[in-house]
Amino acid sequence: MYKILSKSEIVPNVHKLVLEAPDIAEKAKPGQFVILMIDETGERLPFTLSDWDAKNGTITIYFLEVGLSTMDLVRFKGEELSAVIGPLGKPTPIDKFGTVVLGGGCYGVGGIYPIAKAMKEAGNTVITLIEARSSYLLYNEEGLRRVSDRFIVATEDGTKGEKGKVHDVIENLIQEESIDRAYFIGCTFMMMNCLNKTKTHDITTFVALNPIMVDGTGMCGCCRCSVDGKTKFACVDGPIFEAKEVDWDQLFKRNAAYSQQEAIIYQFHSCESEGV
Repeated sequence: MYKILSKSEIVPNVHKLVLEAPDIAEKAKPGQFVILMIDETGERLPFTLSDWDAKNGTITIYFLEVGLSTMDLVRFKGEELSAVIGPLGKPTPIDKFGTVVLGGGCYGVGGIYPIAKAMKEAGNTVITLIEARSSYLLYNEEGLRRVSDRFIVATEDGTKGEKGKVHDVIENLIQEESIDRAYFIGCTFMMMNCLNKTKTHDITTFVALNPIMVDGTGMCGCCRCSVDGKTKFACVDGPIFEAKEVDWDQLFKRNAAYSQQEAIIYQFHSCESEGV
């Protein structure tokens, strides 16, 4: 069993979860993830590691309530989770590349922090970009600002920072800076849009894929994707891949395979729990 040290909604629909998991905290690397189970019969939930503290034996994740199982996690009143498995996936290679740009949206605002921190410690110039629909949905700004040489916020409604999204900021940034590498974590559409901006300037770009995942060991095959024309499994071959090699059309189709059923189930149980 894994003790829940804290669980809170930090901005609307973004939740921060801190767990006691010393074995994972000791071995975690940037770009890796964990799989959680609320109880023995619960769904296996993959989440990007957003931070860890090897000395105190804790790990931190940020997640959104987007379906039945994340709704159950938000409403869970217990003090311990049944299982926490990890760290999983290949770590992001860290080296001194020069100027590194990192972009995050939704859960990716938390997910890019370990990469930004490690890149900064490796001697890179780190530029971090985050996006949200409005200023009240921004989070993790202080932490990201500490590990960045330049920190830029974008909001769709223009209530803070630049008006627009990360891919809009990237377009302007490319004109100002010589960028050696770029990393993006967020929804599939956000990452693809960012790639469309960087690839025209031959900027080596990486993304963290988020396909449907079940076991996290490559055995089930649910997270298979096509990268450079070859079948890869995001859980063991990734989740970080070079963006230009990803078959984005296939990824969108596979991620949408059960979207209608997921929405119906979530709405049904959400209304049921509220007595509607």
